[in-house]
Amino acid sequence: MQLTHYGHACVLVDTGTARILVDPGAFSAGFESLTGLDAVLVTHQHFDHVEPERLATVRRANPSARLIVDSQTASELSLDAETVEPGQTLSVAGATVEVLGGDHAVIHPDIPVIRNNGYLFDGSLLHPGDAYTPVDRPIDTLLLPTGAPWLKAGDAVDYLRSLAPRTAVPIHEAVLANPAMHYGLFTNLAPEGTAVVVAEREKALDLKSS
Repeated sequence: MQLTHYGHACVLVDTGTARILVDPGAFSAGFESLTGLDAVLVTHQHFDHVEPERLATVRRANPSARLIVDSQTASELSLDAETVEPGQTLSVAGATVEVLGGDHAVIHPDIPVIRNNGYLFDGSLLHPGDAYTPVDRPIDTLLLPTGAPWLKAGDAVDYLRSLAPRTAVPIHEAVLANPAMHYGLFTNLAPEGTAVVVAEREKALDLKSS
């Protein structure tokens, strides 16, 4: 399995059978020219996870790709999309995608909580979206949220420790002035057996050898 980070929450997951783009949002770049996609997945409706204009560009370049979103995001888009909910399991070009989670992390009690889908690819790689999405089994790779209005670094460390993946790849870093400070914190406080690997922007990372 390979992973390519396009900044913030946007990643390309290549399972070996499927090419799946996740969360093409406003703080990410370089994904617009991708072709050969089997699906585009969106975790939730916030603009840093889905930007409709650039999503439309991706769809034009990949007309056969499935667009898979949560119910609230679907209502905000003018594009045809498949709506999925936590508990569902999808097959995408030979890859298995489990939908987990349900709700976005609380930003503030005065801000309504929206839907948030986490996606688990082939039982191995988890994109949690904007939540500390629980998983009921060991996973190989966690895409670890690094900075956000809803996130405290210590809570992210606790989430990392609770899942104890073989590899943690920091994402959701665009709001930070110095993401490396958080990367160092995760590295120092990661559980035994977990390697924190920072993915170079727009360069495929082989998760089997990371």
